[in-house]
Amino acid sequence: QVQLVESGGGLVQPGGSLRLSCVASGSIFSINTMGWYRQAPGKERELVSWITSGGSTKYADSVKGRFTISRDNDRNTVYLHMSSLKPEDTAVYYCNADLWSGGRWSDYWGQGTQVTVSS
Repeated sequence: QVQLVESGGGLVQPGGSLRLSCVASGSIFSINTMGWYRQAPGKERELVSWITSGGSTKYADSVKGRFTISRDNDRNTVYLHMSSLKPEDTAVYYCNADLWSGGRWSDYWGQGTQVTVSS
């Protein structure tokens, strides 16, 4: 069984930084794209950033220049370094991975970690 477990969320003041981590574990043969999504209260879940196994990245316009995604393929881990945080970044952040397990490619999600930006 595959699990994605996020960590690193919390309360931070505007202008501050946080680093989120997500580890994928279980019976995993290969991981293609890993990424982060977020969902604020009353809003739909939206893409924040993703990174391929080869290191190609994509960012939402709202976080470009402030967030950096990276991954450690040997540890099946993806990171999201967030800086210059704004109150509008407040949301539950979810890790996502497109991976091969049980003989097929499937999409997996973590349970989410809360990020609150407030003074």
